[in-house]
Amino acid sequence: MSRLPTSVPTAMPACAPLVGRASGLPAARRAGLPAVLLPLLLLLPGAALPPAAQASEPARRDTLVRMVRQDCGSCHGMRLTGGLGPAITREALADWPLDSLVATIYQGRPGTPMPGWRSMISEAEARWIAEQLRRGFPEEGSQ
Repeated sequence: MSRLPTSVPTAMPACAPLVGRASGLPAARRAGLPAVLLPLLLLLPGAALPPAAQASEPARRDTLVRMVRQDCGSCHGMRLTGGLGPAITREALADWPLDSLVATIYQGRPGTPMPGWRSMISEAEARWIAEQLRRGFPEEGSQ
């Protein structure tokens, strides 16, 4: 007979969104929280939104822009004009198929330093980022 834990973590890691990721399971479930808490977590504001809806929320877009500018910028340059990684400007990506960009963002590029970001974003959010990069990525606070 399995027993539920007597204590429950009081905070989730800041980098663990409640919904998203490739598995479709909420992060709380994958983190091992008791199954009885899962329905309660879905009652939190925004937690039950599908990944595509999250990318359309202004606050989430701000977070994604900040992530690209800071995290991606650490390798691709703070202006996205290149650094350790290649430039990811509108001009540099003009000939890349959109689906290839999405796959690179979401899954990474094996054998290179390019990580996949699927643990932090949904595939719909990776598509939103790719679309924004192809248009000329916005500055933080400009959306």
